[in-house]
Amino acid sequence: MESEHTGHRRNGWTFLTNHARVLIAIARDPGIRLRDIAVDCGLTERTVQAIVTDLQADGYLNKTRDGRRNRYVVAPGARFRHPAEAGHEIAGLLAYLAAPLTTPAPSPEVANDTPGRGEPRTTV
Repeated sequence: MESEHTGHRRNGWTFLTNHARVLIAIARDPGIRLRDIAVDCGLTERTVQAIVTDLQADGYLNKTRDGRRNRYVVAPGARFRHPAEAGHEIAGLLAYLAAPLTTPAPSPEVANDTPGRGEPRTTV
């Protein structure tokens, strides 16, 4: 019998759900349009609308009108839904994933016994 772990590898899986991606997009830009979220997340606008409705119904998002546009606010204190993470707030994950990407600083050279580039190799 072939199980999920012993059968062919499943391609296309990701660590984050579509709900998480939509919430991250909103955390990055609270005034973002659903159409733009759909493009960013690779979803249809209708799917994004359903996800936003889910997030509002479960208390993760609040929506207000700002002129002709909607403005979203992630609910403070919202916690993960799965029992394994239920005691943790989503704010930390959102802050990490919604932050602008930065170029990592170059790592310092690790000292070892091998000569670096440009250094002559000595033999005994």
